[in-house]
Amino acid sequence: MSARYAGIAWTGAGYEVEVLDGAGRRATEPSRWGAAAVTELISLIRDLSSDDEPVAVVLDSTNGLLDGPMTAAGLEVYRADPWVLPPRPRFGSVPAARLAEQARTAPDTLARVTAEGGSLTGRADEFHEVVRRSEPTRAALVAAGRWFEHGRRDVPRVALTFDDGPDPVHTRRVLEILDRYGVRATFFCVGHHAAALPDEVRRIADAGHEVGNHSWSHPFLADLTADQLREQLDRTAEAVARATGTAPTRFRPPYGALSPEVPAVLEDHPATLTMFDVDSRDWTRPGPERIAATVLESAGPGSVVLMHEGAGDRGQTVQALPSIVEGLLDRGLEPVTVGELDPPPVTRP
Repeated sequence: MSARYAGIAWTGAGYEVEVLDGAGRRATEPSRWGAAAVTELISLIRDLSSDDEPVAVVLDSTNGLLDGPMTAAGLEVYRADPWVLPPRPRFGSVPAARLAEQARTAPDTLARVTAEGGSLTGRADEFHEVVRRSEPTRAALVAAGRWFEHGRRDVPRVALTFDDGPDPVHTRRVLEILDRYGVRATFFCVGHHAAALPDEVRRIADAGHEVGNHSWSHPFLADLTADQLREQLDRTAEAVARATGTAPTRFRPPYGALSPEVPAVLEDHPATLTMFDVDSRDWTRPGPERIAATVLESAGPGSVVLMHEGAGDRGQTVQALPSIVEGLLDRGLEPVTVGELDPPPVTRP
């Protein structure tokens, strides 16, 4: 690992950065960055790095918003998991200095994050175990009419959905393409970005698109307590409501992963848990042609398609989008918001 360690903590106002050298001394003064200043934050880390002495970036597992843009920029990114850190506050991550110190003193406890693995690099087995243990949660939400995965298979409509925004560049490009074709979509916004870019959220809603809740900091929900999850949903709903005048009525969990706390927390939120049945896998950046092919090979009547326009380099998604929309329209499938999909018939036992 590097001889310099940049701990980056998220807060309600943005990010806090602390950089330590190998002896535990500050390599630069602590700094604070707004949630919309990720490009500038990456430039800071790059300016502090060199071929001989790169800076290792350290995030905790409740920060799923920086690994994408930072790995795309070629930075070394590591994740610190809850069992190696002190307890987090109800809202916010472990302090930046503590993250940097963890990397300096116990680098073997951290996981190197890759572009292919994303925020959950090295936790695939745990992720699948969480999915398995969440099956009763899913069943309870289905029974309560609080789970939506796809619409009717006999109605020629498809819902395109975009996660992790808004983004100061890519969201507008996506909106321009959707407007060009006269179609609507659903945007699941993270509160961290919605609070920093309210005009972009308002732009989404004013264009007739649906806005959903995607948590505040894109955490792995299994790492949150019920109170921490509730705070993430509350604050995101408030940020969206301030921008649009209406609180979101849909919640999509980051990574599509649930936790046992979800049903109890959703009792306080009149939101439908909204999943997807087509994953574009655009976050792996396989190329715009592959993204378009993945969607068009899998989508059919009633499909809910997962894509991304925030928290990373989403240029390939933007490039793929015209081919996706044209391909769906050519097959007689109308892109609509999730709310415009007819729910599938209820299966009786």
